[in-house]
Amino acid sequence: MTALRPHTDVAVIMRREHIANRWQPWRWSLAEVVPHEAAFGTEPRPLIQGEREQRWLFPAVRVELFRDDAEGYHLNLTSPAPCWFVMWRADEDPGTGEEPLARPVAVSLSYHDAGRWLDAQETVEQVPAAPEVVEALRAFVAEHYQPEPKRRKRPDSFRPLQDRFGNPASVSTEKLRGGGAGGRGDAGGGGHG
Repeated sequence: MTALRPHTDVAVIMRREHIANRWQPWRWSLAEVVPHEAAFGTEPRPLIQGEREQRWLFPAVRVELFRDDAEGYHLNLTSPAPCWFVMWRADEDPGTGEEPLARPVAVSLSYHDAGRWLDAQETVEQVPAAPEVVEALRAFVAEHYQPEPKRRKRPDSFRPLQDRFGNPASVSTEKLRGGGAGGRGDAGGGGHG
């Protein structure tokens, strides 16, 4: 049996706001990521049901830390504001005739995860991580992150030559032969007469 990866359980709070747009009367956005509590249960539930705003709690979302993604966590820690990344999707068919819920699909602390999700054209939002989360992540990164060794920069002499227009250029070390106006003649050739 393998050891469990370091993890934490969180709850994601999504906000649904009324907007003045006849084509899209509501807009979903990420509100918060908070530590999960047993009292939250395991099923999504509304926290606020107002005319202008709703807030939904999505409890018991597991966030695992992977040693091979230590660089992604390092990038998050070295950003101006370390944060949670949440990928969410609207229900395809809520089956109730009501507006679809925006459900968190995945939560991460890795820049790499967020980048992959964005590349896949998923909806990804971020909220600041609490100081205690940042400190725990910092300890994990200190233990597992190994920066890539710096590669030696190749000297400019190894760069391909280009002319002033950016086209490939070449240098020849062979002597030019043949005459021509103003050109050199052959070694034994005569001058102009």
